Amino acid sequence: MGETRSGRPATYEMVLDHVEQRLTSGEWRPGDRLPPERELAARLGASRQAVREALRVLQAQGVIRSQVGTGTDSGTVVVPAPARALGRVLQLHLAVDSFPVVDVTEARVMLERFSASLAARRRTAADLLALTAELDAMDADLGPEEFSDADIAFHVLIAGAAGNRLVNELTVAIRESVRGVLLDAMRAQGDWAALRERLRAEHRQIHAALTDGDRARAADLIEAHIRAFHGRLVL
Repeated sequence: MGETRSGRPATYEMVLDHVEQRLTSGEWRPGDRLPPERELAARLGASRQAVREALRVLQAQGVIRSQVGTGTDSGTVVVPAPARALGRVLQLHLAVDSFPVVDVTEARVMLERFSASLAARRRTAADLLALTAELDAMDADLGPEEFSDADIAFHVLIAGAAGNRLVNELTVAIRESVRGVLLDAMRAQGDWAALRERLRAEHRQIHAALTDGDRARAADLIEAHIRAFHGRLVL
């Protein structure tokens, strides 16, 4: 928690801590209305400006919704945060920090092995059709940018087919955070057509394992696919 020059915690962070503690304890749940700003300020010995600042942070994170007015919808209400809010926060942190390529590789391998294994068991006919559509898109004469978009969609669809929302969002956040360096690696490839063909083949093999419901093979193939391509990266 941040501190003022006097060594005391920053007031708005005290307000954040107060709200977060009640959310994590379950005292405040989605749909609950927070006390009015004036009451929160008096309860915590904080200024109303500090309360407003803390609430703005929570609203930006998608945790609360504030509605000005006097009707039944007015005030500040706890809302179920959309999963993408978590993904965006993680993605921003990954973007502004510098992680060794090995750390990013291991994180992707861990998450995507899990997703591929579950997807091999849980995938539906609709999931397989969606994956096939991305594979068909990759078969076109695509440049690195367009191929990268289809590649991302393919991996995200696998995470979605696994049915674990949290793992899905973590996968999306990490994949998006390295989008630029992956694309740079594609562009730097001397023989792009050869690399594109190899990536197509690897994706087709993963799709076949998912179709067959072969959990171990799907997980092994996606790990080999990630490690082979991440070996080209310089972060």
